[in-house]
Amino acid sequence: MGHLEQMFLGEFTHTIDDKGRLTIPARFRGELAAGLVVTRGFDQNLMIFPLEGWQEMAERIMNRPLSDEDVRTFRRRVFSGAVDLVPDRQGRIVLPTYLRDFAGINGEVVVAGLFNYVEVWSAEAWQTVRQGIENSSDAARWDDLGI
Repeated sequence: MGHLEQMFLGEFTHTIDDKGRLTIPARFRGELAAGLVVTRGFDQNLMIFPLEGWQEMAERIMNRPLSDEDVRTFRRRVFSGAVDLVPDRQGRIVLPTYLRDFAGINGEVVVAGLFNYVEVWSAEAWQTVRQGIENSSDAARWDDLGI
């Protein structure tokens, strides 16, 4: 199954250059080399999916009823903001201005692996997220998993 191979882990600090290019961390390039989709995240960040993972998610969204207003809003958020890209030989992608503006990204960014997809955050926003992570015990979540 393709999705067990998609394992994005860790956090990496990179810089967006003045042309809007982001260098994908070397550890993530193999899974994303054939192509990827970048879209708006849920927390003023960006989400990067390998094509296969994007396709699986898109199919699940497409199976939701169009008559549901929340579904239509969600589809607009996910699909209208999405762009499909292929990294260049140096593993770089050009993030469109509207996505950089949405996430408040310029200069230093954090690229974080979340197992089956990747998030991109402004370095400042990531600091806040990271503090939240470090200040949370998440004990109930571990309990839910039976750990």
